Parts: sequence; structure tokens; C-alpha cells
Amino acid sequence: MEYRIIKSPTQGTLDILTRRKGSGAGREIGPVDAVGLIQGRMIEMVCAADVAEKAVGVTVEDIRGNCPQNMILLAIFGDTASVEAAMDEIRRREKEGREEW
Repeated sequence: MEYRIIKSPTQGTLDILTRRKGSGAGREIGPVDAVGLIQGRMIEMVCAADVAEKAVGVTVEDIRGNCPQNMILLAIFGDTASVEAAMDEIRRREKEGREEW
């Protein structure tokens, strides 16, 4: 999996992500201080979304794109501390290599 965090994203960046969210631009994501981006295989991304939402109060959205390798991109929206905590928990679980997340 690949990871990135955007702290204090610009409105243009949020607009790009909003247009490409799986739930569509009509669903509000609330105030956003940071965006965590994770890319990986579908099975990893479903588990990562579950871990992030259980760990802290964040909103997770799949981001539509065109990838011939069938990689999936998730965006984790929330305050900086919550996004960082969610990303840390996902990394921790991945390192453990557990089949049950």
C-alpha cells in the first residue's frame, strides 16, 4: 500500500477529490483539516476503510480513477490528529500482517 497525508488541503485539492468521490459530490464531507490518501488492492482498501472508521472519527471515501492494475484509492477526511491516527493504525495492522483486521 502507498500512503500520503495532505495537511491543510487547498480548496482546489478538495474540489478534485469531491468530484471523484464514490458517493458523489452531493454528499458533504464536513470540515477538513487533512486528507489521508491510501492506494492498494481492493481487499486491502476495504479493510483499511473499516480500520480507519473504527479507530477515530473520520470520513472515508473511495476515489474513482482509471488504473489498469485495479488499484483502489481511499481518501480519509478529518482533522489532522484523527487522520494521522487512522493512518497510523492502518500501517500498524498492515505490518502485523494479520488476516483478520
